[in-house]
Amino acid sequence: MNLPNRITIARIFMIPVMLVFLLVDFEWWSYELSLGSYTLPVNQLIGAILFIVAASTDGIDGYIARKHNLVTNLGKLLDPLADKLLVAAVLVALVAMGEIQAIIAIVIISREFAVTGLREIALLEGSVIAASKWGKAKTIAQIIAISVLLLNNFPFEWIRFPFDEIAIWVATLITIYSGIDYFVKNKSLLSFSKS
Repeated sequence: MNLPNRITIARIFMIPVMLVFLLVDFEWWSYELSLGSYTLPVNQLIGAILFIVAASTDGIDGYIARKHNLVTNLGKLLDPLADKLLVAAVLVALVAMGEIQAIIAIVIISREFAVTGLREIALLEGSVIAASKWGKAKTIAQIIAISVLLLNNFPFEWIRFPFDEIAIWVATLITIYSGIDYFVKNKSLLSFSKS
């Protein structure tokens, strides 16, 4: 249980704490921050901060593991699992909060399951599917979109620019494209007629 794995596990444990702040309706934390026309419930701000911190630890644990040669099989298993749990949990929370349409969450989560399944098939065949540039772009786009949604479109709300809506649709399109890209590049893994 090295440092990168501890960071990854901490990211997983942050998920339910974040969901409590986003979804549980306690009267005593329903205060709102107000800056002109911009408002943000304090509990949602805390949930957003927890999400941003958790998302940022993804790069940190990977960097530490590679730099100090601490890459382990446990880390290879837990790291992508933690990422998918984090994104899926927040998307479901955003649907429950009325911030995004359910179809967006369904498409993104379905893509994550599909690519994870493809990676499992690759492992059974003795190969590893490395993260592609589109997969990395997908992760960045999702984190930006979710962060802005959790912050009620801050700071773009001041100029009435719907950056949050644009960002989540861009993230969804990149998510779809990156999923297709993985399957096209690894279609040989799906061949059912092995000789």
